[in-house]
Amino acid sequence: MTTVLEKVRSGREAAGERWRGAPRWVRWALLAAVIVFFYALPNKEFYQYLGPIPTPGANFTQVMFTVSIYVLLAVGLNIVVGFAGLLDLGYFGFFAVGAYTVAVLTSPSSDVKTLWPWLLAVPVAIGLTMLSGVMLGTPTLRLRGDYLALVTLGFAEMIRIGAVSSEFLKGQRGFNQIPHPPGQYADGKPFFGVLDARPYYWLVLTVIILVVIGVRNLTHSRVGRAWISIREDEDAAQLMGVPTFKFKLWAFAAGAAIAGLAGALFAGKQNFVNSQNFELLNSIIILAAVIFGGSGNIVGAIVGGGLVAYMIERFRGIELFGVELYEYRFLFFGLVLVVMMIFRPEGLIPNRRRAAEFKDRRKEVTVGE
Repeated sequence: MTTVLEKVRSGREAAGERWRGAPRWVRWALLAAVIVFFYALPNKEFYQYLGPIPTPGANFTQVMFTVSIYVLLAVGLNIVVGFAGLLDLGYFGFFAVGAYTVAVLTSPSSDVKTLWPWLLAVPVAIGLTMLSGVMLGTPTLRLRGDYLALVTLGFAEMIRIGAVSSEFLKGQRGFNQIPHPPGQYADGKPFFGVLDARPYYWLVLTVIILVVIGVRNLTHSRVGRAWISIREDEDAAQLMGVPTFKFKLWAFAAGAAIAGLAGALFAGKQNFVNSQNFELLNSIIILAAVIFGGSGNIVGAIVGGGLVAYMIERFRGIELFGVELYEYRFLFFGLVLVVMMIFRPEGLIPNRRRAAEFKDRRKEVTVGE
């Protein structure tokens, strides 16, 4: 078994080296082909030829929208966990803040009665989630490890319990008639309707591309280098003059902004928001997706978020010996994570630095034996 795993790892490393050594035009062409593939994916004329990929028990375009939301959240959480090394167990709370902000400002059932257009409410949602990230991070980011994880977990539970019990946030009744994004066809029919999820998927996919470009540029800047130094050794970074608290706060604010944007997109698609949309389990799933894909790698976060969301929905409508497998989806998901953490703890597509660290640890264990 060890020999097989070593061959697989060496093959992946060789593939990575070939990719990095390929001419730039080849990499751009392959990247463009991947983007075109995902834009074409929700069209039935395309996905009907993809074999077992379409989900049998659920609307495939709706599933792809859900997958795209999870990918966007994973990219945002990867800033906090992967780049800055901060263990955040309450990330879905920021998603709830963004969704509820849009609902309160736009829904006729809101007590505020402002009835803003969806597009006008989105920047407010992003701003409020950034502010909530700063408010949460200011008193807590001096904590580390498990203590920070517990505080962020408490934040997510505060949001959920507040949503359940607050009359202002309507509890399980929720907010209805949240407006959709603007846009219409030449005949006056709205582009973002109720039945067709494809326009929402394309919108989120476009947002993901823009966010990835922004995050990539940010991680290659002074801010990104500061985050990596904090992740590797916060004490050493502080001794070298890095204002660690400020950069950790920036990571929290940036991650929260992306989660708030995802929440606003979710609210615009669903047309309805209530407290049941924001269970604590979702925060754990997003964190698992980042680790599963490869913490500290943007591509890894995208792959992890997409695969985790797709795996959970793939069991819907499948029966085995009269048993609905969807009821046991988290059992299968947990088994996959256990196997991954045993045989590939660095994730599917790890950051090169983290992959080298795990490789050194494996060598140390081998020498020790």
